[in-house]
Amino acid sequence: MARKLRGFERVLDAPALFAVAYGEIASSLYIALGIVAAQALGLTPLVLLLTGALFFVVSLSYAEGTTAIPEAGGAATFVRRAFNDLAGFVTGWALFLDFLIVMALSALFVPHYLGETISAPSLREPPWDAGIACALIAAIAGVRLVRRTRLHLGSLAVALLDLVVQGVLLMLGVAFLLSPEVLVEGLGFASGQDWGDLAFALPLAMLAYTGLETVANLAEETREPGRTLPRSLFSGIGLVVVVTVLIASIGLSAYPAEGGKTALGEEWLEAPLVGIAAAFEGSLPSVLVDVLRIAVGISGVLILVAAATTSVSGITRLTYSLAEHGSLPREFARLERRALVSSEAILLAAALAIALILVTEVAADGDPAFLASIYSFGVLIAFTAAQLAVIRLRMREPTLARPYRARPNVSIRGVPVPLPALVGAPLTAGIWVLAMLTHEGARYGGSLWLAAGLVVFVAVRRSRRRGLLEHVAPVEELPRGAEFLRILVPMKLGDIGEEMVATAIALAKDRGAEVEALTVVRVPRRFPLEGPLPPDVAARVDASLEEARLLGEDHGVEVRTGVVRARSIGHAIVEEAQSRDTDLIILGSSPRWRRQSRFFSPTVDFVLRRAPCEVLVVTFPEGVLES
Repeated sequence: MARKLRGFERVLDAPALFAVAYGEIASSLYIALGIVAAQALGLTPLVLLLTGALFFVVSLSYAEGTTAIPEAGGAATFVRRAFNDLAGFVTGWALFLDFLIVMALSALFVPHYLGETISAPSLREPPWDAGIACALIAAIAGVRLVRRTRLHLGSLAVALLDLVVQGVLLMLGVAFLLSPEVLVEGLGFASGQDWGDLAFALPLAMLAYTGLETVANLAEETREPGRTLPRSLFSGIGLVVVVTVLIASIGLSAYPAEGGKTALGEEWLEAPLVGIAAAFEGSLPSVLVDVLRIAVGISGVLILVAAATTSVSGITRLTYSLAEHGSLPREFARLERRALVSSEAILLAAALAIALILVTEVAADGDPAFLASIYSFGVLIAFTAAQLAVIRLRMREPTLARPYRARPNVSIRGVPVPLPALVGAPLTAGIWVLAMLTHEGARYGGSLWLAAGLVVFVAVRRSRRRGLLEHVAPVEELPRGAEFLRILVPMKLGDIGEEMVATAIALAKDRGAEVEALTVVRVPRRFPLEGPLPPDVAARVDASLEEARLLGEDHGVEVRTGVVRARSIGHAIVEEAQSRDTDLIILGSSPRWRRQSRFFSPTVDFVLRRAPCEVLVVTFPEGVLES
């Protein structure tokens, strides 16, 4: 029996989406705090507050774009719609790099938190940290290849655990470590620090607020995205910004900048929250300090593993969106039964993330700031493009349904344009310029990645004979139950038969398959099964099959034809599919059956129940074939 493959389902409600948003964004605190503190020193809380405010401004545009166009792909989707497919691809390709970096950094930091949890300092030393990180990514990819993950099941528990641990850390930190005097003293430039260091730190601070794209990519799986997504997104971001700034203030109080350095960015660079827990030594009993350190370590391991896992989900949904719009090879747009998303995308993401870890170890001596600087390259391109896209969509498609609108608005040529996007786009573009000027990783690594992406885009478009700026509408992708090298079309005489042949030829052209067009003539039992057809029927059958052959020739697809006499059309189709080793059967369903008690005709229903392969049924709206 042919089975229906379930695609992206709307299963995420507000609590689940909040858990994903908070967990994904809050995970960056475990990574970014030490990296930012190493450069911003005493100015770290201020830098994180400013970038957090900018992040919130950007999220207003994301909320409008994703609720207006609730599809997988995040910013790449509404940038494509606002401008063109090339702009959408550049945005998506930049975000692809950012997902990879989040995977790599999350995996790299896991052994550091794990080592502190189980008192195994060797895990924090090379090459063990990189080896464990690569093994973790391979394990995540292996699990995803055989089982689709339910983000809403585990994310809520991990986010709640993290929220509790960070809440305890905050309460104890405010009571025992927070020092307003130290923070005020650190607001000036430290010894040897200047405006260049601040310019260097600002792009790195964008790493402190990852996860916005992951949430945007889940719009297609969110219940009531127009209401649920903005509420969950804003509450998650607001809470993360507050927690991030407070914990950074506690950390800089415990480890103030001295001599142009802070232990938070040196000794505790790869495990800054464990460092804050360790700073309670002398203020709390040693047993409580050990318990707190272990709790922070366990929380860090869990939420970083979750961040790496959801990044894989984000990558596969992004590649699915790009591939179905003709920007990546079509293999990435296939849905599979076990993993749901394309296994090629999972394998590619794992391989590239592992390669990033190895490159960082070799080229940058394992310095995570190298990956953080490249991350800023991609995320700032995406943020800028997303805000410009929201502005352009307001002008190009004023009637587009927008369940959420960014506010306040200003009128430009009579069109209300969101002020947050008008302010945020120049700011994110300016920080991108700073990243290019101050970070070699962003300048060279980001540019090479973008150049490689453009080569891929041009190659894919040329292979599909599409223009670089041409809009490619998504085609309903078939499940990957087989390679669909042989497609059987049982032709009915008339319009439905012609439409089915055209559908089969279009699919075969994309996949290099061959089409077998078969006319099944039902012979009543009062007539012999073998024998000549009535002249008028034979003429119509020959004309229909010849038209199918000619249509195939026009599109470079071989169409083989044949005639079968049978008592039952459904039985004949199933038997022919078995004997011809068919990979896919394409059937048409007349709208007249929907006016009766059944949705499909008896023949279609029989084939769906008995077919030995996948079945594609194309239904037609009421009145389309009335003529």
